[in-house]
Amino acid sequence: MNSNEFEQFIQDNGKDMLRFCRMTCGDKESGDELYQDTMLKLLEKKQRLDFQQNVRSYALSVSILLWKNKKKKYANRKRLIPMESIESMEAEGNSTITDLTGSSPESCIIQEDVNNTVKHVVANLPEKYRILIHLYYSANMSVQEIAEVLRIPKGTVKSRMNKARNLLKNELEVLGYDR
Repeated sequence: MNSNEFEQFIQDNGKDMLRFCRMTCGDKESGDELYQDTMLKLLEKKQRLDFQQNVRSYALSVSILLWKNKKKKYANRKRLIPMESIESMEAEGNSTITDLTGSSPESCIIQEDVNNTVKHVVANLPEKYRILIHLYYSANMSVQEIAEVLRIPKGTVKSRMNKARNLLKNELEVLGYDR
């Protein structure tokens, strides 16, 4: 992959990658840092990447691996020296500002409340389901692409997506939200 192809990749997929990183990390700062780390890793391996292959899937899998490594690093640090856990940082960082286009202030507040509730419910899903939800809905990846990124069978992706949707549906119904 040459510099022009890399720039084209960033223009085409940069926003989706950034959104995925922010949703995975749970806050803007950590997501921006993960995005930057991912792009640096891709830039380092730019010469070995083939633009004809699915670079987007590779980039997302690099992002997931970097995020998991960072999460492990914080877990090891917490085990050795007590410090703020990544879960508490995620809980504090969920106050992202969303672009709301409601016609009245009341509808904006209601929509923001719904968005925050859904984000909170998704953030509380087990990791294997949360990553699938982020890849499918924020990165707009197909089931086949997700299977390639996570290196799991397509049937496993489908069953986990079904389980994740049911968990989300049940939790949102408990909270009083309908479709």
